[in-house]
Amino acid sequence: MPNKDSSCPCGSGRPLATCCGPVLAGTAPAKTAEALMRSRYAAHVLGDIDYLRESLWPPLQKRFDAVGTRLFAEQTQWTGLAILESEGGGENDRRGIVLFEARYLDGGALRCHRERGLFRRKADRWYYVEATES
Repeated sequence: MPNKDSSCPCGSGRPLATCCGPVLAGTAPAKTAEALMRSRYAAHVLGDIDYLRESLWPPLQKRFDAVGTRLFAEQTQWTGLAILESEGGGENDRRGIVLFEARYLDGGALRCHRERGLFRRKADRWYYVEATES
């Protein structure tokens, strides 16, 4: 696990301590849908399965597969995140779409998960809702 001075896994180029670290620790909220997406990617890299559940839209949390998600995160070597496009999702928005690509190694082959994710804000907190297309 990276230390607080390590680069954030989300690819921002900033230290984990000033990027996704406070969001993952619950000491600062993700201010935008993109920030939440970046923190969710970092959570996959770092194996923070509790954060992945907590940042999921509340009605969907009870169906979250923590065991399967943990297994996938542990067996995956994440290699990078690219944010391709954002629609809405700002500090004053209630809804946002983030198109991203998450790259990883699977059995020695480089794979890319491309998704247009839907995010919603409730009570000043952003949540991941679902993939609208991949």
